[in-house]
Amino acid sequence: MTKEKLESIFWSIALPGFPQILNGKLTKGILFIGLELLINIQSNFNTAIMLSFQGETEKAIEQTNYQWLMFYPCLYFFAMWDAYKDADGKNSPLMFLPFVFSAYFVTVGVIYSSTFKINNVLLGPIWFPILCLPIGLLIGIVIKKIILYKIKNSN
Repeated sequence: MTKEKLESIFWSIALPGFPQILNGKLTKGILFIGLELLINIQSNFNTAIMLSFQGETEKAIEQTNYQWLMFYPCLYFFAMWDAYKDADGKNSPLMFLPFVFSAYFVTVGVIYSSTFKINNVLLGPIWFPILCLPIGLLIGIVIKKIILYKIKNSN
């Protein structure tokens, strides 16, 4: 991974749209920031984050608007992938797969976050989706490697 790609990933983690603005794609960057703010506000995401960090999981669940929060992972990971692919102009084949599967699994984590318990501990709308991220990332990487291996060996 190049320095530019790593920098884009970190800026996108901070706020989707920042890397696009840094890369001179102002319209796209402003759109991502606007969508992030809209979904964040409508889902009460910052309140859920704050309550989750304070150990108030039940309150975080009550405050969360899941109809809006379910949009967040797809926007977040799409903006991150977009920043990654534009960072230095060089792209690995099928590099979108880890981002896509991360979005899928974090969304599923959001869906089940109000009821799923680990060791009888309810993790809520922040911690459970975060725990789903590595699973999605790993599955995306494995599927990418399998497809590239099959393509390489079919020639």
